[in-house]
Amino acid sequence: MHDAAELLKLLAPRPGERILDLGCGNGDLTAQIAAAGAIPTGIDRSEETVARARRKHGDLNFQVEDARVYRTDVPFDAVFSHAVLHWIQEPEAVAASVWHALREGGRFAAEFAGSGNVAAITGAIEQALRKHGYAPEGRNPWYLPTIGEYASLLERIGFRVVFAQHFDRPSPIQKDSGIRHWLNGFSEYFFADATPEDKESMYRFIESELEPRLKREGRWTADTSRLRIVAYKPPE
Repeated sequence: MHDAAELLKLLAPRPGERILDLGCGNGDLTAQIAAAGAIPTGIDRSEETVARARRKHGDLNFQVEDARVYRTDVPFDAVFSHAVLHWIQEPEAVAASVWHALREGGRFAAEFAGSGNVAAITGAIEQALRKHGYAPEGRNPWYLPTIGEYASLLERIGFRVVFAQHFDRPSPIQKDSGIRHWLNGFSEYFFADATPEDKESMYRFIESELEPRLKREGRWTADTSRLRIVAYKPPE
């Protein structure tokens, strides 16, 4: 989880702090927070994912919860979220959940995909869909804000944003199948109604469109970008 190291530094968990890991996945980052002496609670809305986290880190607290409606009676000192928020297209609801989960003076540290993330890939996907008679509208599953959009959202709720960074972070695709490996892992929403024949034809089109831009010396790289932000819930 080396790509989360900078966000963990910004979170700066301290011994005894109660910290909510929003979208905890397999629990590895929750465990790193615990290793700093904090008392983490990991939440994820996938029962399968939470079961996997419990098997892997049985001494930690994991719960099946929906970040859009999460509430707690005992507020947290901090909320942490890594590589999750771009998957939730109700950002106001999530931000409200974070606000209600924090004590006054508590902090929110998050990193997720930002505006322009995989723009070359999604552009090629949309071209392929149109070429094969499929309308691309309404298929993109991601929420990808600019710094201004997300900071403004948090400020409307009442947060004080103290750090915000939007940066490109190209991601090497480690598999020999290259861009197909990425498509198989992340693009099912775009091709849900495509026939197998059309899907294969679109994959070939996407490969040919992206190879000059995203393949160097035989290796593919996804054109990813990230938004990293820290905000506080001010005391009343």
